[in-house]
Amino acid sequence: MSKIVVVGSSNTDLIIKLDRIPRPCETVLGGEFRTAAGGKGANQAVAAARAGGGVTFVARVGCDSMGEQAIAGFVLDGINVDYLVRDKTRPSGVALIFVAQDGENSIAVASGANEGLSPTDVKRAGKGIRGARVLVLQLETPLNTVRMAAELAARAGVKVLLNPAPARKLPDKLLKQVDVLTPNAGEAEMLTGIKVRDRNAAATAARALLARGVENVIITMGSRGAFVAGREVRQMIPAYKVKAVDTTAGGDVFNGALAVALAEGRSLLEAARFATAAAAISVTRLGAQTSAPTRLEINKLFASSSK
Repeated sequence: MSKIVVVGSSNTDLIIKLDRIPRPCETVLGGEFRTAAGGKGANQAVAAARAGGGVTFVARVGCDSMGEQAIAGFVLDGINVDYLVRDKTRPSGVALIFVAQDGENSIAVASGANEGLSPTDVKRAGKGIRGARVLVLQLETPLNTVRMAAELAARAGVKVLLNPAPARKLPDKLLKQVDVLTPNAGEAEMLTGIKVRDRNAAATAARALLARGVENVIITMGSRGAFVAGREVRQMIPAYKVKAVDTTAGGDVFNGALAVALAEGRSLLEAARFATAAAAISVTRLGAQTSAPTRLEINKLFASSSK
């Protein structure tokens, strides 16, 4: 299996499914409650493992029941947790998620132990990072930790995949170390100031990001698909037509599957198509990690679209 290292967050998701997401100062009754394992880093690690990758996860969880459950889930999915730290001073991260009937969501996060993930933790995992094919990063952990991981990988010639979520401004030095940047439309706007509403706007935003030193950009646009841009490619990949139940982890599943395809040596376009198939399956299911499809499921949908 191709070696993938994910450095990032782990949360427990507290989910309420409602007819619609509450407006400010409004209470909406009649919801259905459930808990699920989440956190962008953990979601992407699980998605990559189920898509066929050999995954190592670098993260922090609290010394609490939520942390224990998270670790047990990673082990069950075959993820290497040798570099996962139990934080003695902070609780495990928690996300509160509202999911509307149409599948859209609203999320608030208490970062907890994720805030403690440090450059020192990354250095401890240096051997694993240097031996990987792809390093996967997000922005739910401190930025200096993300930068350290990217620097270690870039020096070793390891592909760096950065999912810039939650959206924030990023330094050019970091962007120049990124092989594949995967913002959604809102995150692309945060990084470029360009409203991404269609293919043309996506192309303009992608050009702006490439000009800042990123090697390749994939802007995910939900039901409209994904715009792929590199030095030699500019192409829109259509989304699969599915009935969305919960879009919570669609982007995370996309990134996890993308990392696997890239680690296997697939072209950027083929990897993006594979990731699009994985994301399409995930949004038809409720929850974050629970929605991540297996390699068999992805291959089945991917093959059907190639006929």
